[in-house]
Amino acid sequence: MKFGINLFPTTGPADKSAVAHFDDALRLAVLAEELGFHHVKTVEHYFFDYGGYSPDPVTFLAAAAARTRRIRLITGAVIPAFTHPVKLAGQLAMLDNLSHGRLDVGFARGFLPDEFAAFEIPMDESRERFEEGVEACERLWSDEDVVFRGRFHTFGPVTLLPRPAQRPRPKVLVAASITPESCEAAGRAGRGLMLVPSINKPERTREMIDLYWSARAEAGHDPAGGEIHLSYSSYLHEDGATARERGRGYSAYTNSKMVEAVSAWAHTRSGDYDGYQRIVAKVNSANFDKQVDEGKALVGSPEQVRAQVRQIREWYGDCTVSLQVISGNMPYEESVRTMRLFAQEVMPGFTAPEFTAPESATGGTAAAEAAGAEAPAGDAVLTG
Repeated sequence: MKFGINLFPTTGPADKSAVAHFDDALRLAVLAEELGFHHVKTVEHYFFDYGGYSPDPVTFLAAAAARTRRIRLITGAVIPAFTHPVKLAGQLAMLDNLSHGRLDVGFARGFLPDEFAAFEIPMDESRERFEEGVEACERLWSDEDVVFRGRFHTFGPVTLLPRPAQRPRPKVLVAASITPESCEAAGRAGRGLMLVPSINKPERTREMIDLYWSARAEAGHDPAGGEIHLSYSSYLHEDGATARERGRGYSAYTNSKMVEAVSAWAHTRSGDYDGYQRIVAKVNSANFDKQVDEGKALVGSPEQVRAQVRQIREWYGDCTVSLQVISGNMPYEESVRTMRLFAQEVMPGFTAPEFTAPESATGGTAAAEAAGAEAPAGDAVLTG
């Protein structure tokens, strides 16, 4: 397994200045490398305390690249609907060179109505814009004299400069939430997959992962080239009860920020986002202790979190786990405690040299067993 940190901000000017936030986040990125974490990841969001301090993950990761030498840098994720693909591909290729080839690119459709309204982009176009944007970026990175004819963008022949440091291109990951077809599409295309397990029951998450591995195998892609990224809200303390108590407070704070960000779903409908009109109720009904008990968050003493990670590996195989270590405006010192305890007392037992896929990806029956899995839980919380 691989482990990294996800710097998803849930804070705003009333809590902490942007200068202070970025100073702390960059210190955490440097610490992550010192502690042996695999990656640092951040998101693209606008306007709200929920993610709004990160409108451009490329800018932040460029600053992190200048302060580190080994750790992977991951966009988790950029939203191609909001940027012309020539511009986006160029920004990311530049970051790949600045980091000496340490970039993995995560793409997402986005899901906040106020963001789409500000960019004057209909939400019903999000899926097509996502697919077109990712394809265009991949071609611009890999090919020369690119001629592109899409529904939303037409250009070429052009040859992107700079070329990515990684050839033919950086690793591409795509974010999915509750739509199995998105997982299958990622597998068929030979891309990696990013999921947030808190928004589905474990059986449903396992089903989506199984679909990804099956589609990847059917398309003839090497299983060892696949990758599953899972993001978990995380809080560790030497005392498990203290971890629960403080983690519960940070979770409640994060939920309060998310309620504001998703409030437009109360009067928004889109065929590309079936079921999202219920998201406000789901956030308001979130049950922190239930999420921890169901393996949807990494919270507790190091011993308790080791058991939680063992369960994740049993469910999903040797995946890549991102610890969300600043959710809920967690103080810098608390983020450091979580990272140090995890790196020193949890992580060493799970890093292995050989790749192993989940059992169902190699002929097991988990996919069939999961076919009757429940719909996403009512206490679901999107955190990435």
